[in-house]
Amino acid sequence: MATSAADARIERKLHTEVKKLVRETRASLGRHGSRLSNRVREDIEGRVERLETAMREKDGTTMRVELPVLDAMVDEQLAFARKSAFREYAESIGIAVIIAVLLRTFVIEAFKIPSGSMIPTMEIGDHIFVNKFLYGIRIPVLGVKFFQFRKPERGEVIVFEKPRDRERRDFIKRIVAVAGDTLEVRCGMLYVNGERVSRELVAASDFHWDDPPEPGTGDTWTRVESSRYRETLGETRYDTLYDPDRPEYEHLVDAGGAAGWGASSSLTSRDFPMQSSAIFPDFNRIPRCADHSEESSSIGCYAPSPQTQKGDAGACALQRHYVVPEGHVFGMGDNRENSSDSRQWGPVPLDNIKGKALFIWWSSNDKVGVQWDRIGKVVE
Repeated sequence: MATSAADARIERKLHTEVKKLVRETRASLGRHGSRLSNRVREDIEGRVERLETAMREKDGTTMRVELPVLDAMVDEQLAFARKSAFREYAESIGIAVIIAVLLRTFVIEAFKIPSGSMIPTMEIGDHIFVNKFLYGIRIPVLGVKFFQFRKPERGEVIVFEKPRDRERRDFIKRIVAVAGDTLEVRCGMLYVNGERVSRELVAASDFHWDDPPEPGTGDTWTRVESSRYRETLGETRYDTLYDPDRPEYEHLVDAGGAAGWGASSSLTSRDFPMQSSAIFPDFNRIPRCADHSEESSSIGCYAPSPQTQKGDAGACALQRHYVVPEGHVFGMGDNRENSSDSRQWGPVPLDNIKGKALFIWWSSNDKVGVQWDRIGKVVE
């Protein structure tokens, strides 16, 4: 019984080897048979046919005799064909790698969210795909763009290289203003072109996890309380986070009693432009629009704001707005009071933009694990 089982396994292995050699020989003859003499080609074809007949009739004796003979003939007469097969495999792998590199460089690229500046739209540990050709295909090293389909628009979430950053780190923010727009933030309220951006309260108390652990520090995640608002900028609606005390103070604004709001430094510390002459820490000052300074072409300028709107008073009154320069956009994080963005280091040059955020393809962090409900979520 044991001998019969062993013999059966040997026969199956023999049949497999014969079938593999016959298939390889047929393919080699089809591609390179014209390079052989008629006599050699006919001899090889004859042995292939004998092996095929032996397989059909399960003639193990013939297969054992013809298999090594045909294998030797292929090695001798079609060695170049066998080398070509390996070359084809190598070429296929090489082409696949090249296509992957081209896609990553010019079409779509994956990024990981490392911080909480875009909560609640994107959380720490979200992995997103970014459309890299929408705003123009960028040539690496040269930094030149071509085939620009359209310019970035207000409300879109973009990935870009931080301006004037030696490390050329990638940041992700939401565009709140484009070239030529005027912008002002007073008591956390965003004004674009003199109009207050519409928003509604979603949750007066909202919790999220922030501050990922650094190596060697242990579990330093923090459960942060915020108030959540839904803003509408153009046709884009998205959620933003603010200080948890904001709903109470914002109620005072709506009632016309915002004069004392300025007493809370936490509500005005993220305003823009600030009162000091050094609005951006990276610059000595921002020129007034009337200065017509060459510096204003790259960092913008500021001018006194028009008459304040009803309900704005004291520290929350509109004072002076910022004008976004040509060839730039102004980016802010959706986690408005916990974001390093254009309010600190200035507008983002269009040439620095890598692409538009598309959707979350994976989401996981050390605190909550895999967040299945976030996978596949489109970035609004």
